Amino acid sequence: MVAVTLGSSMRIPRLFTAALCALVCACSPGGADKTASAPDGRTQIRFATDWRAQAEQGGFYQAMATGEYAKRGLDVTIKQGGPGVNVPLLVASGAVEMGMGSNSFIVLNLAQEKVPAKAVGAFMQKDPQVLIAHEGQGIETIADLKGHPILLADASVTAFWVWLKSKYGFTDDQVRKYTFNSGPFLNDKRAAQQGYLTSEPYTLETVSKVKPKVFLLADNGYPGYAALALASDSLIAKNPAAVKAFVEASAAGWTSYLHGDPKPGDALILKDNPEMTQDVLDQAREKMRRYGIVDGGDGVGVMTEARWKTFFDMAASQGVYPKDMDYRRAYDLAFAPAAQPAAK
Repeated sequence: MVAVTLGSSMRIPRLFTAALCALVCACSPGGADKTASAPDGRTQIRFATDWRAQAEQGGFYQAMATGEYAKRGLDVTIKQGGPGVNVPLLVASGAVEMGMGSNSFIVLNLAQEKVPAKAVGAFMQKDPQVLIAHEGQGIETIADLKGHPILLADASVTAFWVWLKSKYGFTDDQVRKYTFNSGPFLNDKRAAQQGYLTSEPYTLETVSKVKPKVFLLADNGYPGYAALALASDSLIAKNPAAVKAFVEASAAGWTSYLHGDPKPGDALILKDNPEMTQDVLDQAREKMRRYGIVDGGDGVGVMTEARWKTFFDMAASQGVYPKDMDYRRAYDLAFAPAAQPAAK
């Protein structure tokens, strides 16, 4: 579960373009330009996720299990991710038609590298990234972590750490390496560590019997999206109706998974990932509901120009991207639902 934070690498290396060219050349001629049809006439969409099947992908599984994709003319296959799976590369090369972008940095990296793929919907209005601290250390807000050691994965240093430094004045000498092992955190009461709202806190409570203090970055102003649906430029140009149908069906699936009967989606998740357990699914779904991870903000699947500009301006101000970069090529708002009031 914990590695879901980095299901697709948060910084696409400069070698991405060369790797993409090699993979495209290895594909059958025109493979990235064709939209296949199932025998019954439905459009085939292979959708690559950013990690092994889990509740954080539950809405997509629910949409498949309850027929939301099928009734919109789609034949969707979910290809679960894992270590080393590069979803943007799969989408851009035509190895799959669509995929899951873990966070907003991944999407802007596509624009920076001029990769022919973009975001078409955001299914987590709040990035579930958290910082975790110990009780009894005088840490009541994120700001109180200034000067404390913070365990971060390498990819996080060029992602949300940029925002933390900008907002709270944190410094790089606070960073300690996080290898998805909470041992160093448990051994140092002053330390904090990164985590995913639906993962590490639960593990710490149930396995280590520690009740941590958990700070959701999104509830403290972090503007990033997560669980973004990516589509290739080729698919968008040749079959925009299929892209629109996928986004609409996925939004319906997420609403059903969180506020209806989740059993159909859970059954497919447990089938795809035998290591998953029902208790982990249940607690993750409850937290996504409680914190408005999926349907808080502007609504399920929604992306807005204002939100993307805020995120880009933050990252560019810290030197992550050139300030004159055309960040709008990273997304297409034509397929996402219109903004709506946040769920109560």
